[in-house]
Amino acid sequence: MARKKQSEKPKRQAIPDAYIAGAGIVEEEKITDTLEKNYMPYAMSVIISRALPEIDGFKPSHRKLLYTMYQMNLLNGGLTKSANVVGQTMRLNPHGDSAIYETMVRLARGNEALLHPYVQSKGNFGKAYSRDMAYAASRYTEVKLEPICQELFRDIDKDTVDFVPNYDNTMQEPTLFPTTFPSVLVNANVGIAVSMASSICPFNLAEVCETCIAVLKNPEHDLISTLKGPDFPSGGYLYYDEDELKKIYDTGRGSVRVRSKWNYNKEDGCLEITEIPYSTTIEAIIDKIVDCIKQGKLREVSYVRDETGKDGLKIAIDLKRGNDPEKVMQKLFRLTPLQDSYSCNFNILVNGKPRVMGVREILQEWSNFRLSCVSRRLQFDLKKKKEKLHLLLGLKQILLDIDKAVRIVRETEEEADVVPNLMIGFGIDEIQAEYVAEIKLRHLNREYILRRTQETDQLQADIKEIEETLTDPKKIQKIIISELKETAKKYGQPRKTLFYYASDLQGEQEEEEIPNYPVHLFLSESGYFKKILPASLRMSHEQKLKEDDRMVCHLETTNRIELLFFTSQQQVYKTRASEFQEVKASVMGDYVPAKLGFGDGEYVVQMIATMDYSGDLLFVFANGKIARVPLSSYATKTNRKKLQNAYSDKSPLVQVLQIPAEDAACDVFVRTDGNRAVLLDASLIAAKATRDTQGVQVLTLKAKHAVCEACLLDAEQAAQLKKYRVKTIPATGGLAKDLPSSGQMTLLSE
Repeated sequence: MARKKQSEKPKRQAIPDAYIAGAGIVEEEKITDTLEKNYMPYAMSVIISRALPEIDGFKPSHRKLLYTMYQMNLLNGGLTKSANVVGQTMRLNPHGDSAIYETMVRLARGNEALLHPYVQSKGNFGKAYSRDMAYAASRYTEVKLEPICQELFRDIDKDTVDFVPNYDNTMQEPTLFPTTFPSVLVNANVGIAVSMASSICPFNLAEVCETCIAVLKNPEHDLISTLKGPDFPSGGYLYYDEDELKKIYDTGRGSVRVRSKWNYNKEDGCLEITEIPYSTTIEAIIDKIVDCIKQGKLREVSYVRDETGKDGLKIAIDLKRGNDPEKVMQKLFRLTPLQDSYSCNFNILVNGKPRVMGVREILQEWSNFRLSCVSRRLQFDLKKKKEKLHLLLGLKQILLDIDKAVRIVRETEEEADVVPNLMIGFGIDEIQAEYVAEIKLRHLNREYILRRTQETDQLQADIKEIEETLTDPKKIQKIIISELKETAKKYGQPRKTLFYYASDLQGEQEEEEIPNYPVHLFLSESGYFKKILPASLRMSHEQKLKEDDRMVCHLETTNRIELLFFTSQQQVYKTRASEFQEVKASVMGDYVPAKLGFGDGEYVVQMIATMDYSGDLLFVFANGKIARVPLSSYATKTNRKKLQNAYSDKSPLVQVLQIPAEDAACDVFVRTDGNRAVLLDASLIAAKATRDTQGVQVLTLKAKHAVCEACLLDAEQAAQLKKYRVKTIPATGGLAKDLPSSGQMTLLSE
């Protein structure tokens, strides 16, 4: 046997699982306990320390970045590379350089995301209105603070706000900024936390300051008289809906409608869009326009392109000849994000707690916060002035005998005894004596000491004034108002977003915007719908259908016709022929339940077409009753797509017949499965106002029999079947032995 080498070590034996403490043991724990320990701290961190703005108008990431720039002397100094700022900010914000730089980009003037940018920029910072226009890397761009930041940091070094240690406890950072104006309402702020979100629209700085002053003077001030409405950095036109604005001002929730600014270039025959809603981008608008062109909804547009350049945003939309640019623009507003809504949700952190507040409540909370900042500043100034006065009063004692002070210092043997000897010699305290002892030899003259001690009278007057101010909230309020006026005067600017009113919408007829041309409409028994142009139908009229399917409706009409699809669940879905694409007869077409979003198991019973909702509908039920309902009952002022209780559910629906307004006294033929038939004048059935009326009894049915068919007849057809006519209802009806069997009444429907 070969001897083992001495260098070889014996292999370690694996320790059995039985000897490992707790190995293989699974402890049960409630999911609620797991969520409380693991998820809740994360959720609270996102809500409080990341996603929601505080009353000063900033999220922590914004505040850390701006404070770092302030500490780097970028408020008064020159531009520096963005990378330098990003690196310094990481001392306060440990979330990585890319996240910090993205925050800076949004705050920069070049990005145009804020009404009043906080960062002055040089280089490419992208654009808020473009999805694809990327910003340059931080090593290429330069930044400094905008002058308006002076209002954010004013007196921040005078203990106006609390400071806390940073994440590694190496420096201090402010918890809030002592802003001299309600910045929370001036710049847009959007954040998504856990289970809650915030979306604050921007308002004009001058209007916000004016409104805040008015609320300070009168808490019941009418906000809408001074705060006209949101003012977006992207401009555009805001729809002035006073009721909706009041709702936003009162509750902090609601939405405003903004549309683009445009003009028509007659020479080039194109629409030029120069301002778009704040909530969309150039690319989103162009993509939607292209999509509508492909779907045939924008036949008036031949081409769309992005002409944004050094002069700013510009979208050019080429129109085909003969189109009215005003009507095309109204259509674009309806179909594309050229008109969009901005949802408001004023969710703000106040003392660490999220609160959804209206504008008045926000201004009051900001005023309370600013009151605290000014009070703390006054307390700081008061303390400093008292300390200075105390020193000067000690210096004043020296004026009584300068020679004595010099003699005391000269004759004192040890340096440590100078201050105690001065305290004894002049009856002053240690702080005053220390101050006197530090005076330079050149200042030990009567002129210097007199000049310094003359300040005591002014200091005493200032201290008295500050103490009176601190005890009177009205005086502090006056300071806040004066600062608001100063800020509004210095940084206020004209509105970028103008208004349009309800009167401007008059004449915008949606129907006129829909192209009007002849079409053929087909509906199959299974619910497949086709819109075919006459030329296409002439080329190929053979309809493609599913197996065992058949066409049950064919209409020759126009593209502007409105369609009502009655369903098996007593509902009616409203749409227009223009909402469907033109197809060929050789395709299946659109499946109506899927196109209109029917419920489970719901299918089409009947399709009715109308242009003006005139005339009546007859609902023929299996129990022999017929309900007559004016078609106008289905017309709505709003653009509702679905109406419930479209007809009665007391008996199965057999047929829906449409009676034109000009033929109110037409003849109705009804037949039962017992081979009995009735011909009656439609005027015998009175119209009911309610859509789900049960109607009147027309046929007296025998047990186990039901109505199976119904149709409208013209005069010639009615003459052929006059023997079935009845003058009163209900009627038993006559035997229809000479008519085709049930389901084959082709003579009557042609």
